[in-house]
Amino acid sequence: MMAKKVLIVDDEERLRELVQACLEDLGGWTALTAGSGQEGLQIAQTEAIDAILLDVSMPGMDGFALYDRLQANPATRSIPVILLTAKVLASDRARFAQMGIAGVISKPFDPITISEEVAEILDWKFEY
Repeated sequence: MMAKKVLIVDDEERLRELVQACLEDLGGWTALTAGSGQEGLQIAQTEAIDAILLDVSMPGMDGFALYDRLQANPATRSIPVILLTAKVLASDRARFAQMGIAGVISKPFDPITISEEVAEILDWKFEY
């Protein structure tokens, strides 16, 4: 089976590095990173991405703006998006589901289990 390729889009460098290490070391996946919505959009359009972990609050193009751009492009529309955010209200979860967001992982997250959470949200097989 081919390793999954996950794109992490977050403006916090240390958080990107932590998530990347967790997904690669514990999930066995390839993780690409982008520090801005614009950079994330470029990578999503040029790489075969299996999923995107997306921060909502970023300067410039925020997570929602990036999600809208991904949805507008037939080449990136089918990539599942998981929001990685500190601000999640119950009403937000319903709105995210209506938007077609695959799932939400709240910050702070548990680095040990984030790969399992991603696998569960996306219904990927996860080897322990």
